[in-house]
Amino acid sequence: MAKELKPFWSNYFDFNWKFGLFLILLICIPRFILVLNANETANYGYIGLIMMVSAIAPFIFLSKNGRKAIGLTTPKNRHWLVLAILWGLIFSVFLYFLGELLYKDSFENWYVYIGKSYNIPTGIQPNDKLVLFLIMAITGMIFSPIGEEFFFRGLVHSSFAKSVGNTKASIIDGSAFALTHISHFGLVYIQEEWRFLTFPTLIWVLSMFLVSILFYRCRQKTTSLWGAVICHAAFNLGMIYCIFYALN
Repeated sequence: MAKELKPFWSNYFDFNWKFGLFLILLICIPRFILVLNANETANYGYIGLIMMVSAIAPFIFLSKNGRKAIGLTTPKNRHWLVLAILWGLIFSVFLYFLGELLYKDSFENWYVYIGKSYNIPTGIQPNDKLVLFLIMAITGMIFSPIGEEFFFRGLVHSSFAKSVGNTKASIIDGSAFALTHISHFGLVYIQEEWRFLTFPTLIWVLSMFLVSILFYRCRQKTTSLWGAVICHAAFNLGMIYCIFYALN
């Protein structure tokens, strides 16, 4: 039987939960620190780098058979690609209304806090705002969906699934995904000090866990990671649209 890992890595790892845990520690801890640093310094250059590393990780570690095994294949059930777009948009808009209902325009609203990183100028002209929105939307629909889905729903999920099955693996990769996103919202940098927003963080982490299950479901239904990528891209598009045009 062909091995998932390339020969070099097979000398050190088996494709199982231990490899999955190694990947989480290797990628998620540095990413968490880099995002916190970016929130403090407003220098987000390294975030793109960590997404690039996440995206190419399957090509670094896995053989051709391994990449196929984690879902880097042509999607099937093409109608589910349309459903993936719709569900991603719906979930992002739901999170907008939930944040507005609970926290209005305060920094306890996850979209408000994330939106400050976009540096949207006050009084920006509509055409300039549209250009900035398109730049942010295109970037947000490419880098994090590919990087995160190749990593979480691909490498991490499949390595754990080899040991504990798909259901438990989806809980594990979803939990890792959700907890990693505390660096994006939850542990926040406001007025030159760090704060931990307990209840908003719980809602945010639960939301990120649920949306990760949605991404996995789209991967499952399309038999391809591209189903998860498309759903994630649609979610990011909806989130960025809400930040630019729906927030007060």
